[in-house]
Amino acid sequence: MKAMKLDAYDGKAPFEAFDKPDAEPGPNEVAIIVEASSVNPVDLKIRQGAAPVGPDAPRVLGCDVAGEIAAVGEAVKGFRKGEAVYGCAGGVKGRDGAYSQRMVCDARLVAHKPESLSCREAAALPLVAITAWEALVDRAKVQPGERVLVHGGAGGVGHIGVQLARAMGAIVHTTVSSKEKAAIAYDLGAERAINYREKSVNDYIDEETGGEGYDVVFDTIGGPHLEKSLQAVKVNGRIVTTVGGGASPDLGPLHMKNARLDVVLMLIPMLYDQDLDLHGRILTRLARMIESGSIKPLIDERRFGLEDVGAAHEYLDSGDAIGKIVIDIGENADARPFPPLR
Repeated sequence: MKAMKLDAYDGKAPFEAFDKPDAEPGPNEVAIIVEASSVNPVDLKIRQGAAPVGPDAPRVLGCDVAGEIAAVGEAVKGFRKGEAVYGCAGGVKGRDGAYSQRMVCDARLVAHKPESLSCREAAALPLVAITAWEALVDRAKVQPGERVLVHGGAGGVGHIGVQLARAMGAIVHTTVSSKEKAAIAYDLGAERAINYREKSVNDYIDEETGGEGYDVVFDTIGGPHLEKSLQAVKVNGRIVTTVGGGASPDLGPLHMKNARLDVVLMLIPMLYDQDLDLHGRILTRLARMIESGSIKPLIDERRFGLEDVGAAHEYLDSGDAIGKIVIDIGENADARPFPPLR
């Protein structure tokens, strides 16, 4: 099977096509015929050497996958050959990546694909959706009627965060950088879309919350936005961020508000081989929300094939993408139903 590999993690090595042997699944694994994958910021960081969590040689990246089960390990329950699945299941240390026509992964990391989505659409979701779920459901425990601020509501994680918080009954506001992204955020269910380039934190806190602040602030961007989150949260509120590194913020405002700060890294189960079934459980619950119409993926209109992975990485790095960037790998990536009727 064809796959794309890197010779080094230095940001300069190009992706190269090679013929990867067809590995058979172990007792707790499934082999997947990959129809689609996607590009996430962590993929760029791994490639650049900024996140030392990449797989060993042959260095096949790609966390997200959607496709058809080709083989099932003897101890696997709940999956059969021919079923369509999706997941964030590899592309990090010790785990096969999805920039390949075939991928072997632990069965606990995947779930049955929502029937209403094509593989192309489903591949856009796992990493960002699991991240948003861990932040808003597991950490912040958002309650109906609470005010939630999502930084970057038109981005990869942010656009799921807006929809998930809305589905949980929250009053959802988001920050964006343009009118175009504001329109997208409103379409996703945000009640307010605030251009952070035009309004200061104090201004929109006064205007939108009467100076009180937000019950929950979900920071999907990091950097200066974490400091803005400390300003925006209310007394006894909760902040969840997905971005580490950079300069440490002054936590004085957090202390004075008795607020809580949580950090989410959804790759933990794969990196430490712990609680692997968490991913599958979350994706199963998300599939039900997708089928009910509560959540939909936002996908950039540009198309990339397997050998275009390098160009897709460059496009994400440019900051010009709107929504998720998907890699079309199989010939049935757009098919509905999937697997296609035979």
